[in-house]
Order: sequence, then structure tokens, then C-alpha cells
Amino acid sequence: MSTISHRSHAVALGAEDRIDLLLIGDDPGDVFLVEKMLADSGLEIRMTVAESLAAARRSVTRRTQCIIVDLSAPDDHDPVERLREVLAISQNAAVVVLTGFHDTRLGVRAVAAGAEDYLVKQEVDGPLLARAIRYSIERKRAEETERRLVEARILGRENARLERGLLPVPLIDDPGLRHHTRYRPGRRRALLGGDFYDTVQTEGGTVHLMIGDVCGHGPDEAALGVQLRMAWRTLVLAGHTGEQLLGTLDTVLGHERRSEEIFTTLCMITIAPSLRTARMHLAGHPAPLLFRENRGDGGDGGTSEVTALPEYAHGPALGLVPGAEWPTTEIDLGESWSLMLYTDGLIEGRTGQGPARLGTEGLVGLARKARHRGATGRGLIDTLVGEVEELNGDALTDDLAVLLLSRDGAAS
Repeated sequence: MSTISHRSHAVALGAEDRIDLLLIGDDPGDVFLVEKMLADSGLEIRMTVAESLAAARRSVTRRTQCIIVDLSAPDDHDPVERLREVLAISQNAAVVVLTGFHDTRLGVRAVAAGAEDYLVKQEVDGPLLARAIRYSIERKRAEETERRLVEARILGRENARLERGLLPVPLIDDPGLRHHTRYRPGRRRALLGGDFYDTVQTEGGTVHLMIGDVCGHGPDEAALGVQLRMAWRTLVLAGHTGEQLLGTLDTVLGHERRSEEIFTTLCMITIAPSLRTARMHLAGHPAPLLFRENRGDGGDGGTSEVTALPEYAHGPALGLVPGAEWPTTEIDLGESWSLMLYTDGLIEGRTGQGPARLGTEGLVGLARKARHRGATGRGLIDTLVGEVEELNGDALTDDLAVLLLSRDGAAS
């Protein structure tokens, strides 16, 4: 049997207008007693009565805030086990136990098993019952809040460990080089997107930079990006470079992608041991930015030149054209320079009002203004990302990765 109590009186409960209460018990006298005490307490209660555990399972809902269960039945051989069954169906409701006069130890065991509170029937009155219900509900809320905070902290630590394991640590031995990165997946609460990057300095001093973008934004694309980055690093450490390396990556992509429609854009730069010249290969990817520091006669007071590297030697994205070729572009870096590689998440956004896209030219304009204001290193990256976000209403939905490698020739 399930009944609804109509004896209710309003009382101030903060944001709560009414408490949904479930009473589990088959003694009509006890049910009447609880109803009377609640009516006298001034609480506004919607009380459902369930004579059995089976009826309680059908009656409990997400709106149920408190469950009162009578554990003083003389034929109940294991009342604590019965309580555990109630706790199993309680969802987020607080559980308060009623015991008999001679069962106070049972009440302590019940709280140890997970109940929020216990009351002795012969000693309880309306105000005490009302206070126990209110406190139990608030205690349950506090416990649930603490549980979620602990889960969030654990998840945050796990995510940080996973991110450290998946995002690369640059292998650079030259103290004259400064390396900065920025990474942000487009998917909400995602660890990684389809963008990836890496930096490796091999024996002899050659520096290899790479940044890529797998089309799509799901977990499959993120996993594929990690696979391609690891394959690239392995090939570089094995001595491969240039067009041969890209051809091998193209083969890896063909075997690892989940469908033939998946492709990957990629920019790869190989800097000579002198750190003054480089070779670039573009596979359908936006051209990097080159910052040259032009110093005065005294070594200071110079200017900074910002340009986009030429795209005339441009090959197709990986995974699109069987047997594709990727021409080489020779780059004169100079003495003091910075190379900024990025994915299209930084330039595909709008320029503010209207449908116009920022593009590489727009990014060059922002970079010149940022350098004129003195932004360098990580500050330069953060400034550019912040300005692009502001142009798009602080909402960039695409994955975004930026890699900045700098050399101060005078310091070296």
C-alpha cells in the first residue's frame, strides 16, 4: 500500500518549498504517529508510505529527499541487511532509521552502515523528527558534494597524467633555443583533439619541427594524431627526413585511419645544425610565420620583421593522393629568429563582424602588432590566441595547436 499524507504546514526551508519523504513501515500505528509528529512540526511534507521493500522500490524517485525506515520489527532477523537494501535503492535520498527503546546499539550500527541518522521511537517528538530530517538531507547533500569534488580531483589528476603522456616533451639539447607551445582541443572536456606537434634535435645538431591536423574532432581523430606523432618521432630518430619521411607517414595514415575519407595536413621544418637555414615541407597545411630580429649596430634597438613563409612549394595533405610528392622550400632564417607553426584553428575564425575569415594574412597583422608591443615567447602565443578568441566572441570550436621555436643569435 502507498498513501499520501495531506497533513502539511509550510515552514521556511531556504530554496525548498516541500520535502518529499518516503516512510517504509507496515505498522499503521507507527505511520499515524509519524504523520502526527510531522503535522505538528510545521514542515511541509509530501509523505509516501510503503509497507514493504518491494513497494519502496516502486515509490522512490529522484525527487525523494529522505527515507525513514523502521528497523524495530520483531520478525526482522537481520535489520542491518534490510537497511543495506534500502540504501541500495535510495539514490540521492538521505536515510533515517527508526529503532525501538532497546535497540540503540542497532541505531549506531545503522549509521555506521550508511544511514544519516537514527531515532528511538519512544523518545522522538515532532521538532526532533523535523530537525533530524532537515539535518539528514543537508548532510547527504554535503556528502554528495564532497564525493563529486573528490571524483573531480581524481579525474583531474588522471587527465593531467594522461595529457603529459600523450603530449610530447621536446628533445632539444641546444641551450640557445627556446621552445613554447599551446594546445587546446575543440571538444568540451576533451584531453586531446586531432592536432599534434613535436620537436626533436638529432645527433649533429639538426632540429626537426612538425605540426599536423587530422580532419575531424572526435576521439578516433585524437588517437590517430597521437599515432602519427609517435611514428614521426620514431622515423626522425631513425634518420629519415624530408619527402621520404612524409611518404612513410602517408602509408602509416592509410593503415591506421578508420575510413578512406580521413586525411591529415602537416607542416615539417628541418633546421640545419648552423641554425641559420632550414628546409620546409607543407602537406596541405598553413604556412608558418617567421620572425626575424633585425638588430642595430650596437646589437639593440633593432626591429622585428614578421612574414608568412612562402606556400608555392605545397604538396597535398596526407591520405589524399597516392604516390604524392612534397617539394622542398629552402628558408634563410638569419641570426636571430622565431618560427611559429600552428594549426588552422588559429586562422579559420572570423575577423569580428561579418563572414570574413582571419586567414594567414590576418594572423601576420596580429603578430606584427603583438611584437611591436614587445610580446615574445609564451606571451606572444597567449596574446595571439587571446586576440583571435576575442574576435570570435571567446568561442573557438576547432582544435588549436601552436609551436614557437626561437633563437637569439647574439646570446648564442
